[in-house]
Amino acid sequence: MERVVVERGTETLRDVRYFVSSLDADTVTPQQLLGWVRGHWSVENNLHFVKDRWWDEDRHYLRRPGLAERMATLTSCALAFVQLVAQTADRGLRRQADLFAWRPQTALHQLGFK
Repeated sequence: MERVVVERGTETLRDVRYFVSSLDADTVTPQQLLGWVRGHWSVENNLHFVKDRWWDEDRHYLRRPGLAERMATLTSCALAFVQLVAQTADRGLRRQADLFAWRPQTALHQLGFK
């Protein structure tokens, strides 16, 4: 795939990226492939980056079998909750996460606990 980036002024940069796929080139359009590649990176940018940056997920080592998967599920649920509340409250994601960290009773109230 080739990407053309026009910087300020007249400078044009070309960026070529290579992807490996087992898909049949006769059955997949370039637009479909581009959509799948972008979809992959949206998961990386919107989920894994946030979980690692905020909760330092990559640095945690859990040795008990199955515990790492459970922790990943919990952090994914927590992130989904923060995203949902931030969207309905018209706040930024980081601001909402900080609000819940500073005032856990607010998060509990949002979850329906009094």
